[in-house]
This record gives sequence, C-alpha cells and structure tokens, in this order.
Amino acid sequence: MYLENLVWDAVDPGRLGRFWQAALSTEQLTDSPGGFETRLVVEDGPTLDLCFQPVPEPPAEPLRLHLDLLGGAEQDEAVERLLGLGARHVDIGQRGVPWVVLADPEGNPFCVMEPRAEYVRTGPIAALPLDSADPQRDADFWAWLTGWVETGGSEPRALRHPSLRGPLLELCPEPAAKAAAKNRVHLDVRLEAGDDPDEVAAGIAARGGRELRPGWGDLPWRHHADPSGNEFCVLPASS
Repeated sequence: MYLENLVWDAVDPGRLGRFWQAALSTEQLTDSPGGFETRLVVEDGPTLDLCFQPVPEPPAEPLRLHLDLLGGAEQDEAVERLLGLGARHVDIGQRGVPWVVLADPEGNPFCVMEPRAEYVRTGPIAALPLDSADPQRDADFWAWLTGWVETGGSEPRALRHPSLRGPLLELCPEPAAKAAAKNRVHLDVRLEAGDDPDEVAAGIAARGGRELRPGWGDLPWRHHADPSGNEFCVLPASS
C-alpha cells in the first residue's frame, strides 16, 4: 500500500483545485463536473494527487487535517503570492506564532511556515498535520498503512516517505474529539498488486481502525477510519 491522494470536499472543485494548483505549481490531471485533480511530484520522492470532489454545501466542522506550506526565508513573499491567488488571512486563535495562518477560497485554513531544519527537501508542502487522540498509537497505524517511516519533527510523532523527501505526516494531539461529521480533507491509500482488500481491512481493524459503510452505493474503493476516527479511503490496485 502507499499514500496516493490528498482529498478536499469542495462546493466548487474547479475553483478550489485551480487555487491549490497555482499555489503548489502542480500538474493538472482532470477538470470536470465530477471533480478536479492535480499532481504534485517531489523529485526523487513521493507523488501525491490532490483531488477536489463536489459537496452540496461548505463543510463547517473544524479542520483535522491541513497543509503547512514551505515558507522558510521567503515566508513573507510566499504569503503575498498566496494572497494574490485568492487566499486570505484568518484568525483561528493563533497568537505570537512564527507561522502565518491563511484560508483558501473555501475557507480551509492552512499555514505558511517559518524556517525549520526538518523541512529540507519537502517540496512545497512542508507537512500534513493530522489531529490524533493518541499520536503514539496513530503514528504506528499510519506507518503500517502507508509504509512511511519515523522522522524528526516538532510534533510527538512524524512520518515521512522512505526517500526522506516530501512532506511530513505529523500526528498532533487533538484539541477536541472527532465530531460525527466527515472530515473535509482526508487521505487515500492505494493497494498494490497482490494486496488482499479483506486482509487489509482486517489489519486496519486489528490496529484500532474500522471500516465505514456510508451507504453511497457500489464504489470500487472502501471507506475506513483510523483509531481517532479520521476517515480515509483504500483504493483498489491499479490495473
């Protein structure tokens, strides 16, 4: 298995997707009424597809997975460029922090980060912070699920692609328990040839996750939640 997609729920997938494509200088894959997709390729590291899928109304729950963008020594210039693309400053309670909090055109907060030693060779996304009820447990879960490995960071546990390039997946102590509403941003993993979906589902359950059955019809992928309730999808192996 490997981490393949970062997925947003969006009222206007094309508008939101084009913002993030410009923000991250990614390669467009699709733009249709069914969604927008663009691809981030980290040299000698992971490839991540950013997918924007339509929902009927703006999500309102607190964001449990967000993007920290690489700012570094050019943080001010990066912020100005993002504002020019349609981002805006937003107050989520941050006070006296060295990073800058912005929101994308649909109000999803993200951060533009100050220089940090651990952000070497991340590409434009420095980190993917994910809220966790138990970062130690959930880091072990996501390491098994994605094949990513332990790396140093500012959070209790952080994982990274085995190449040690690309963004960090940071497991962050959650400020509040997961709400019943679906996360507006989630991750997808894809099976590889020879992976058995039922065995993977059993492995997820054995490690504290669970399979979800949302009643969305017959889909080729399966829906799950990690031990803290964060949703993700397991996609079938590519043909």
